[in-house]
Amino acid sequence: MSPYVVHFTRAAKPRTAYDNSISILSRRRIEARTRFGTGKQYSVAPRSICFSEIPLQNLARLADKRGSYGIGFRKEFVVSRNGGPIMYAYKDTPHAKALRDLVSWARHDEDDPIWKIAPFVDQPGQYGPTKYFYEWEREWRHVGNLDFNENDAAFLIIPEELQSQARFFFNEAERENLGPNYKCPFIDPYWNDQQIKAAFNEAQS
Repeated sequence: MSPYVVHFTRAAKPRTAYDNSISILSRRRIEARTRFGTGKQYSVAPRSICFSEIPLQNLARLADKRGSYGIGFRKEFVVSRNGGPIMYAYKDTPHAKALRDLVSWARHDEDDPIWKIAPFVDQPGQYGPTKYFYEWEREWRHVGNLDFNENDAAFLIIPEELQSQARFFFNEAERENLGPNYKCPFIDPYWNDQQIKAAFNEAQS
């Protein structure tokens, strides 16, 4: 198990994944833009942010899907902000059906307590021609926007060839009083375990 959770930033035309990453880091906010979990098809379902607890030496598997930029937090930080790991109710099991009934009854009431739970419960299974099985991601979620400061970041995910440039950018932002400076380790998602450990050791020296 990893002591960290990671959030990857994706490209969203016309903005690149890099643009979105810099926006998050400058504003110190990850915006909740998508509905997840049971009942996500209803407009009253809250929007959430996704994280993964995947071990850092396996980040490449996620980077292949989501890009090479992101931010990592210690798990206890996300828990302190009322986030946590998601649960699974496999499609067509009795508890999955019961949860679908509960969110259906609450589909016009955004204050129903079920919306405190439903975003944290996925229902893996076969949906027509599509298979939905992503337990390997060890997903965590946070309902609503997540505000943080630069000291909350455990590390940043940045391609190795851009790390010196990023370090200079953040140092200058602090010097000119233009924005936060992230002094945490920078990690390339395609690094091996030894390279990741070296980055953490260097940041602590």
